[in-house]
Amino acid sequence: GSGDGQGQILQRFPEKDWEDNPFPQGIELFCQPSGWQLFTERNPPTFFVAVLTDINSERHYCACFTFWEAVESTQLQSRPRNGEGDEEEGAEEPSSPLQPAQLFAPKSLVLVSRLDHAEVFRNSLGLIYTIYVDGLSVSLENVIGNLLTCTIPITGGAQ
Repeated sequence: GSGDGQGQILQRFPEKDWEDNPFPQGIELFCQPSGWQLFTERNPPTFFVAVLTDINSERHYCACFTFWEAVESTQLQSRPRNGEGDEEEGAEEPSSPLQPAQLFAPKSLVLVSRLDHAEVFRNSLGLIYTIYVDGLSVSLENVIGNLLTCTIPITGGAQ
């Protein structure tokens, strides 16, 4: 087709909305304002922070780190298969002299916060990206939990 598509949320933390901080609806549209398009070249990763304002005029800083992944040709097409269609498909494929071009799709990591700390957001999303790309056997849930957890010492207590 045209290479245009729709964004899809694959995973989110927390999995359920917090009462005082609901999940922004339509965030997948916000991550790719130009639309979810496939390209024949892998683009370099991008990072931006925008401010979303909710109905109560509260600011939510939305950090978006987008990178590009190769798309499998099987992901691009979902044809219904039947006995006759399979035979016709099989007959056409070997006679086709051109291989389809490698296509790349955007994938975005998004962090939404009420705090304005762009550099911390960039570093955190960069760490998650590195773990994902390098295929490290670390649970993303643990990484995100460690990034979001901090220990505040008790006044006058042990450090």
